[in-house]
Amino acid sequence: MSGAIGLDTNVLVRYFVAPGDDVAERQQCDQARTLIDAGQPLKICKTVLLELEWVLRGYYRYARSDIGRVLAWLVEQPHITLEDRSAVGRALANYDAGFDFADALHHASYGDCQQVASFDDRGFARRAERLKLQPPVKLPTSRRRR
Repeated sequence: MSGAIGLDTNVLVRYFVAPGDDVAERQQCDQARTLIDAGQPLKICKTVLLELEWVLRGYYRYARSDIGRVLAWLVEQPHITLEDRSAVGRALANYDAGFDFADALHHASYGDCQQVASFDDRGFARRAERLKLQPPVKLPTSRRRR
């Protein structure tokens, strides 16, 4: 996308997280809002979305529903190009259904595969099975030599 500005996670964090008393943090917040609200072409890659969810959840202790609203807002913005927007949309739907965002994004990115191999039987595989997601998430099997 020629002419677009790629956004790093810290710009998005400053956009969505209320600034504290730090002057530099307030300036970054203002700069992030000016940049994102200007309506110019912007781009966000999937790894930045993954990191944004992690920072909002782990560092800032955002509620799951608030994180979902942040991600949904980004998906809805016409001036923001998301890497693999359709996979991000599917991941967001599965996140809303109870998936960990990372697992949801991984699964959505493997849509063209026969199956997804994971050792995470309790979280990833069982949730995918319960939701009847395709491709299925399966535990790898081993073949022992005799």
